[in-house]
Amino acid sequence: MREYILVFLVAAAVTYLLTVIAREVALRTGAVARVRDRDVHAEPIPYLGGLAMLGGLVAAYLVARELPFLSLSGPFVFRDAGVVIIAGAMICAVGVLDDLFELDALTKLGGQLLAAGFLVAFGVQFYFFTGPDGTVFSLDPAQRALLTGFLVVATINAVNFVDGLDGLAAGVVGVGALAFFVFCYQLTSLNNTSRATTAALLAVALAGACVGFLPHNINPARLFMGDSGSMLIGLVLSASAVTLTGQFAGSEIAQGGAGAQASLAPTLLPLLLPITILVVPLLDLVLAVVRRTRAGRSPFAPDKQHLHHRLLEIGHSQRRAVMIMWLWAALVAFGTVLASLYSGPWVVVLLGAGLVTTVTATFVLPKLHRPGHVEPHPTTSQL
Repeated sequence: MREYILVFLVAAAVTYLLTVIAREVALRTGAVARVRDRDVHAEPIPYLGGLAMLGGLVAAYLVARELPFLSLSGPFVFRDAGVVIIAGAMICAVGVLDDLFELDALTKLGGQLLAAGFLVAFGVQFYFFTGPDGTVFSLDPAQRALLTGFLVVATINAVNFVDGLDGLAAGVVGVGALAFFVFCYQLTSLNNTSRATTAALLAVALAGACVGFLPHNINPARLFMGDSGSMLIGLVLSASAVTLTGQFAGSEIAQGGAGAQASLAPTLLPLLLPITILVVPLLDLVLAVVRRTRAGRSPFAPDKQHLHHRLLEIGHSQRRAVMIMWLWAALVAFGTVLASLYSGPWVVVLLGAGLVTTVTATFVLPKLHRPGHVEPHPTTSQL
């Protein structure tokens, strides 16, 4: 655990320091979020926060290679992590080009598919699932490639969609990465196997990079992560989950759930987690498409009726609206992890307490504290 904490701190510190450089590069190259009709930030904000986050991930990876416990864990841990870092650099480069030149959607999709294909080509892909009864379902090469590509591309775009308020995407993904790290660490503990896994390493490094970026991105933001950041953290989040089945036998992971009398099959979590932690923005996306279609508008037409806009309307400040959405992400992510590994009355009590706390913070807090005005809410790439 101590080495993982060090990896987290390295990723956070390096990202925090490189963000200053990334901001200067963005200003010099013109990678700046212009003020558009659907945005309300009063002045242009520089992009390219993804470059700092990539630097934090690379630094964490290099430091981890020199740590005694992790460095002796076997070749696959760092091999797969290296593949994910390279794929992250590829998608970050596509994002940088988009931040500079505003690429069309088809070109960005092509870059996403290229990065996902790179992961598959070098063995970072789903290999099996384990059912609730312990049955292992192996996937053939075509199924592995399609499922991996779909999950990676879907998560990339979901994170890009949630990047709508200062600190929102970094906070939501950071919460999800921490939850998945806890899952990976506890799973190895329940199975009495090595605590060193690619999934845990990437998850804790990603959480550190998000934490290091937040001081510069929380309202009022001095830097946006841009597509270079949102696509990067989306890819690393999904790829860290994918790597789990490549380093365990199906029976080993299944035993983690059975031994703890889990209520969910643990091997479903790598597929479910990127979806569950983004369930709020995905729901927002579905509602936006339905709302715009019913109004006779294009599903891609921008508006200001997203969930975070509604939080602002009921009385939350921008910072508090962001923290409310962090709470919902934490409830879903950590709740999924808890229910996946354990069962019993105490699990229900904890989940119930978390739900009550989150609902209270969402709907009761604005009535107790009504600000005199609603703060402006800068947006980045919200549809």
